Amino acid sequence: MDFPILDTQVYGHPLVYLDNAATTQKPQQVIEALTNYYLTLNSNIHRGTHYLATQATERYEAVRQQVQQFIHAASNKEIVFTRGTTESINLVAATFGRQFLHKGDEVIVSGMEHHSNIVPWQLACEQVGARLRVIPFSDEGVLDLEVYRSLFSTRTRLVAVNHVSNTLGTVNPVKEIVGIAHGHGVPVLIDGAQAIAHMPVDVQDLGCDFYCFSGHKMYAPMGVGVLYGREELLNQLPPYQGGGEMIKDVTFEKTTYNELPYKFEAGTPSVGDVLGLGAAIDFIQSRGMDSIVRHEEQLMSYAMDRLATVPNIRFFGTAPGKVGVISFLLGNAHPYDVGTLLDKLGVAVRTGHHCTQPIMDRYGIPGTVRASFACYTTTADIDALHAALLRIEPMLM
Repeated sequence: MDFPILDTQVYGHPLVYLDNAATTQKPQQVIEALTNYYLTLNSNIHRGTHYLATQATERYEAVRQQVQQFIHAASNKEIVFTRGTTESINLVAATFGRQFLHKGDEVIVSGMEHHSNIVPWQLACEQVGARLRVIPFSDEGVLDLEVYRSLFSTRTRLVAVNHVSNTLGTVNPVKEIVGIAHGHGVPVLIDGAQAIAHMPVDVQDLGCDFYCFSGHKMYAPMGVGVLYGREELLNQLPPYQGGGEMIKDVTFEKTTYNELPYKFEAGTPSVGDVLGLGAAIDFIQSRGMDSIVRHEEQLMSYAMDRLATVPNIRFFGTAPGKVGVISFLLGNAHPYDVGTLLDKLGVAVRTGHHCTQPIMDRYGIPGTVRASFACYTTTADIDALHAALLRIEPMLM
């Protein structure tokens, strides 16, 4: 079986894993890639001339090129390895903020952002006296692009929005968002954490200046992610952290920094996790992204129709073309109560505010129950969720 963990029994029930927006499970080939690194190649990279070091370095850099091709970046210099989407965004917020943000400047974000694409910008703005401007969204979970257009001013310095909402499943029109921003000469960062495993991503076609994603949401290990940045813009940014690897020369008088992408990769990287990321990309490409897209589209349609028959269910996020995520409540039952009862029946979902408290405030709710899908999710999983909800609904009403 590709995903050994899916054979797990939970409280006497087969595991139905519907928490993929939080993290996907790992296929056997990713687990083996990680294990094989520590069994056969464990060594620090870029610094040694011995066999293990050179082999590990070659494999590591091969994955960088693999990522470049996967997202269609122009150069592997534009691929920076990080610990995940959160660190990628913090890297840009910290360095872009130091270089380009001043008192009175503005950063545009959307009302449906993950906290990881809000708080770093708040921190950057607080340091210099800049402020956030927020794109609102409709009851259905659709961004208001007319308001977005009106938010630009001569003080707008950057736009930061997600490709897909982790709570609502909305696929945002990021190419249009980028085009509008570039019309004002403003760069754009895209949080691609929830998109990268569910649709093809071509950063040159999107035209974005930065694109961030995490390995663990695309079948790779935790602790590895990617920042794509346009080479011209990355060259203008100062280093994020100091230490080994990001330098050319160090004296007590002055340090000169390494070239891209190493300028942003201080210290020993998580080499095994990067190799696992490469194996995950191989897995996705072996499945075929077009096939994954078709499967998840059919699954989403089936799930929405099936779950709509559950009494007292309330959906949040009904934008057309949404992917991978269904957020709901059962009447006024607390989402934690729903999630706890589902867990006892073997169904794993996420409950709470999903690191999107502004979305919950927008709807006036404490949180939602979130079922989220991956390429291994089946209609049988949806049927199990449906049956479990029918069983617990009378207990909560």
